[in-house]
Amino acid sequence: MIPVIMAGGSGTRLWPLSRTTFPKQFLPLCGERSLLQETVARLDGLTDQELLIICNEEHRFLVAEQMRQLDKKAHIILEPVGRNTAPAIALGAMHALRSAPDQKSPVLLILAADHVIQDIDAFHESVSKLHPFVEGGKFGTLGIVPAEPATGYGYIKAGTQVDSGVLAVDAFVEKPDSQTAQAYIESQAYFWNSGMFMVRADRYLEELQRFCPDIYTACQRAMEHPQKDFDFIRVDSEAFQDSPDDSIDYAIMEPLTALKSETPDIVMAPLDAGWSDVGSWSALWDIADKDEQSNAVSGAGRTILKQTHNSFIHNSERLVATLGVDNLVIVDTVDALLVADKDSVQDVKTVVNALKKQGGQEHYRHREVYRPWGKYDSIDSGERYQVKRITVKPGATLSVQMHHHRAEHWVVVSGTAKVTNGEKTYLVTENESTFIPVGQVHALENPGKIELEMIEVQSGAYLGEDDIVRLKDRYGRT
Repeated sequence: MIPVIMAGGSGTRLWPLSRTTFPKQFLPLCGERSLLQETVARLDGLTDQELLIICNEEHRFLVAEQMRQLDKKAHIILEPVGRNTAPAIALGAMHALRSAPDQKSPVLLILAADHVIQDIDAFHESVSKLHPFVEGGKFGTLGIVPAEPATGYGYIKAGTQVDSGVLAVDAFVEKPDSQTAQAYIESQAYFWNSGMFMVRADRYLEELQRFCPDIYTACQRAMEHPQKDFDFIRVDSEAFQDSPDDSIDYAIMEPLTALKSETPDIVMAPLDAGWSDVGSWSALWDIADKDEQSNAVSGAGRTILKQTHNSFIHNSERLVATLGVDNLVIVDTVDALLVADKDSVQDVKTVVNALKKQGGQEHYRHREVYRPWGKYDSIDSGERYQVKRITVKPGATLSVQMHHHRAEHWVVVSGTAKVTNGEKTYLVTENESTFIPVGQVHALENPGKIELEMIEVQSGAYLGEDDIVRLKDRYGRT
């Protein structure tokens, strides 16, 4: 059984923590590890097969670094553009079939990277119950035992019992209104659609070709000559962009249930394991530890709560104090602050849309930006200058590059920098500095065993990130 983890998506409803370049699946929202890392960790003891992770091109180094931190090997398929889950799973199925020994079709366990499951043993048990049915050619899914008549989830209508703990699936239904959701709960025949599936790779492609031949053909062309690049698998971008945008639910699950065959093609194992898709700040409040006033607090900064109830407070570094408030979500980061009624957090995406229209960058990236060599934090900027705090991992190297519009002054705070400055290469150590003129070809390397931390002061008429002309890069960036 090969785990296929879907790690795309932007998580706009968890802004300002989740942003386009660093979305929620890479954030440690429920502990010290990110949601992606928690997803990987809960597979321990379930399967020993190497992971298959499907992510956006832009997030490839985040995935690789987080897998390195877990000491896990993974094949990482890069989507040139987002096309929803049906085409993404097709890429995974095609890759798995090519890699399978003796041409035996493997079972795929398809998971989202951004879910929370508190009872791992229950998760393992439900997956194990489905496995023999899936090996025999069925489609399997995990249906969440509903805790309330939620209107934010699709539902699965269960049919007859086919084995102990396994039910036939009669239908996949859309997100209901509150009255319909209440009727679903009372019937005890409906479960939340978790978006977690199990299927043999060949069966998935067979049904995809049957119901969505355009998706199948586009993905087949995209995977004709995949390019291996470090841990990454690159597909044909032009071919993949021709694929329609569709989810596995619409592309395969709903058409299969509509056939109404006597023998069910889809079976479901109920899952009651403290599941959440962490789709909003209120959902995160639901699963968080709370104080006696039902407040949940997270983040590295200090908090002082007075006459505060039923609220969620996250502060990244500053002191946050509240007085006489109730039912609020307060999320404070170094460059953005969100204050919202907890009942309105589903509409956070409207704030993100407004930011996009304004032309701001707060929806797109954090002030602290991660790169394959380390990270930088834009700590100050003004007319014709910008100041960054740069951290370079041991052994890492920035690209050989030059700038048309800016000069740079580097001051080493700790560690040792190996600097290429035109024709010269030299070391710069703690409390020393160097200057890179406009147009000078240069490079930076950390040759030491500890992190290199330095302050970079940029000055010039234009200071945008697109004024980087890369001449050589070990990470394959253009």
